[in-house]
Amino acid sequence: MAAGTMSASAQSKLPERGDPLAPPPSTDPAFPTTPKDQAVPRAPVTLDSLFADLKRERNEKAAARIAGRIQSRWDHSGSASVDLMMGWAQKAMAEHKFDVALDFLDQIVTLAPEYAEGWNRRATVHFLMQSYAKSMADIEHTLVLEPRHFGAMAGLAVIMEMRGRKQLALEAWQKVLDVYPMMRNAQSRVTALSEDLAGEAI
Repeated sequence: MAAGTMSASAQSKLPERGDPLAPPPSTDPAFPTTPKDQAVPRAPVTLDSLFADLKRERNEKAAARIAGRIQSRWDHSGSASVDLMMGWAQKAMAEHKFDVALDFLDQIVTLAPEYAEGWNRRATVHFLMQSYAKSMADIEHTLVLEPRHFGAMAGLAVIMEMRGRKQLALEAWQKVLDVYPMMRNAQSRVTALSEDLAGEAI
């Protein structure tokens, strides 16, 4: 064959341009050919995506980690001063200084009325002080701001059980499981209350 000449069939086997040693483009959709310097963008982890993961997860420990990440998001108000007071309130609660914690939380819900976790934390303090009506009022406010707040729903369920309102307690625990299916305590309470109510109906 003379130099500079090549059959049409031989020419069709070569890459049209670029590195002649480069492999042909992949036709397998599972292994697309993309430049190494073009990273595939990852979707941001939002509260909605965490709740979707929590609902799908069927491993108890993995679900607990997701719930912890959600709680971490809830803990941040977006205000440095409110976050600081939340820290002070939490410290007072740990030291059983509930009056002190309540003072901070009263300020928080006044300064940041749209911050659901402020209301939820105050509901917890009211509960620990056995002010159950006030606790329920703050729980209801929490759930208006964040209807998926499984901690607030669990608190409501506990209060309903304490008051002997088993059907309402069962419904509250079932709502917890709609959001957080792998919460072990909610699972056990749904089973126990369902059995109690079935027995009472006989």
